[in-house]
Amino acid sequence: MPPLIGTVATRAELAAELGVDHMLAFRFTREMASLSPEDFFLHVLVEVLKVKTVIVGQNFTFGRNAAGNVDTLRELGEKYDVQVDIVDLLTEEGIILSSTEIRKALRDGDVEKASWILGRDYSIKETVVRGAGRGGKELGYPTANMYFPDQVALPADGVYAGWFTVCGDEPIDGDMEPGVAYPTSISVGTNPTFGDEQRSVESFILDRNADLYGHRAVVTFVKRLRGMEKFASVEQLLSAINQDVVDTRSALDIGKQ
Repeated sequence: MPPLIGTVATRAELAAELGVDHMLAFRFTREMASLSPEDFFLHVLVEVLKVKTVIVGQNFTFGRNAAGNVDTLRELGEKYDVQVDIVDLLTEEGIILSSTEIRKALRDGDVEKASWILGRDYSIKETVVRGAGRGGKELGYPTANMYFPDQVALPADGVYAGWFTVCGDEPIDGDMEPGVAYPTSISVGTNPTFGDEQRSVESFILDRNADLYGHRAVVTFVKRLRGMEKFASVEQLLSAINQDVVDTRSALDIGKQ
């Protein structure tokens, strides 16, 4: 399966904001993947969900080995008395505005293009957890760390300028407030200078000092600053981080507070 653009929880929240009352997420098991188009339509859509209308895009496929397409869907709709509505693909400037194009933009690190296709700023949401602990102690740049499942699409490894917003209304220990977007330098990758293996998203919030562990937060990507690099020394890494902060302020058009 292609990687998801955001977690299921995030997608559900966005759907709710658009007025969707209910959302069901099916676990894609081997058993489900083995269903023929008609078996999926009959046993899942008709018998379990009891759908009256199915709305899909022109390039929709379903069933084992993606054997079913919109023509199949129309035929099954007539057979089982289900209305089928096919939505035209949306294009702009010669680009199909689709999840495929968004994933490609993210693979390229082009978060600006991803945001343009989405029609909103590209962002990710997760709970802040403890990392290696070297950001504040060794480097003087404490970060809010997040980890995501492999099936969630993330931007290409590198450093980005963006915003960090803590969700909810729980008080924060420090000089930050929930619901306020703070400028941040964002690192996506495995920290090759230190030989880390797990991919993470690490946010250094500019001009703020707060204990964010356990808080759910949104990281919004604005612009890619550079690719991920392995530095020969901690001193070289620090020099690059210092420049990242300068470049973040410039990208976000803010001064030092």
